[in-house]
Amino acid sequence: MTITTPAPGPALEQQPVGPVCSYNEWDPLEEVIVGIVDDATFPPFHDCLPPVLPSGQVETFRAQAGRPFPAERIAAARRELDEFARILTAEGVKVRRPEPIPQTTEFRTLHWASTGLYAAMPRDALLVVGTDIIECPMAWRSRYYESLAYRPLLKEYFHGGAKWSAGPKPELTDELYDHEWTDPGDGETRLVITEFEPTFDAADFTRCGRDIIGQMSNVTNAFGIEWLQRHLGDDYRVHVFEFADTHPMHIDATLVPLAPGKLLINPERVPKVPHLFKDWDVLHAPRPIIPDAHPLYMTSKWINMNILMLDEQRVMVERQDEPMIEALKNFGFTPILCNFRNFNSFGGSFHCATLDVRRRGTLQSYF
Repeated sequence: MTITTPAPGPALEQQPVGPVCSYNEWDPLEEVIVGIVDDATFPPFHDCLPPVLPSGQVETFRAQAGRPFPAERIAAARRELDEFARILTAEGVKVRRPEPIPQTTEFRTLHWASTGLYAAMPRDALLVVGTDIIECPMAWRSRYYESLAYRPLLKEYFHGGAKWSAGPKPELTDELYDHEWTDPGDGETRLVITEFEPTFDAADFTRCGRDIIGQMSNVTNAFGIEWLQRHLGDDYRVHVFEFADTHPMHIDATLVPLAPGKLLINPERVPKVPHLFKDWDVLHAPRPIIPDAHPLYMTSKWINMNILMLDEQRVMVERQDEPMIEALKNFGFTPILCNFRNFNSFGGSFHCATLDVRRRGTLQSYF
């Protein structure tokens, strides 16, 4: 479905001045936030977890609730993040990092108590649309204060002229969750969140200029999508697509715009390319080759699709993912390689681990 809005105006001819400006996933990247894994902690066990965790990890999360992830896993992921940051710097990108915040410290609201998760995935917590940087009303209680890790940067960007917004702070009371959730099977999807209040993760959206592609998921509801469309106003159109994903959470391992006219899709989750992309060239992602023995706490092996475009040619790809490297080369791109498997264990890859604060470009329509 598409949330109907008035026809947008003409393309902007000049890029707005200010520290925050990004309209799509492929304009030349100038500044980026790269996450951190400091103090990464298993969240308290909650009904929102089983619908999105790999089946073999549910009992791990139940048993380890509130405890730190293994120290050796954190250290290995930190080394890869630091190397990723060095590569980005060498490619001419300004890299910023969030401030560590304690994840094992319990916090409370009027209705519940929790500990944290991490500040590894800025793509989940923050959404940049043009010159607006938006704090997202995320559905996991363990992520309630996650954006605090980015507050020093948000203040700096605001003082530099950026628009700083925040979605409605969610209550995250029991009414938000389907406590009777079970996996319906047979290819059917049952979401664990209700329409009690607006919630969304930024990673359930991907930006193509005036057109923003989104999905409902186990962390993003129709209420949240409607709030985002109203907030963005008439300059943007939010398109909501449904995919063959029975446990949806985040769109960036399902449908990934790479450059104008070029689209990467998950062949299992996108049996039919949305009509919006009818004139685009489509690359079916090669099957991932992550070994079965490699731990993936919060994601499937399709995290290999979670690449980051530095511009319309250069793309960050996991160094060991030879099928993806070759496929992207054949599709006309220049892969830049970085080891990232240990970071993959925590539920993301290059796109999840970053927030593109500034790309050099203007607001345009691509459809």
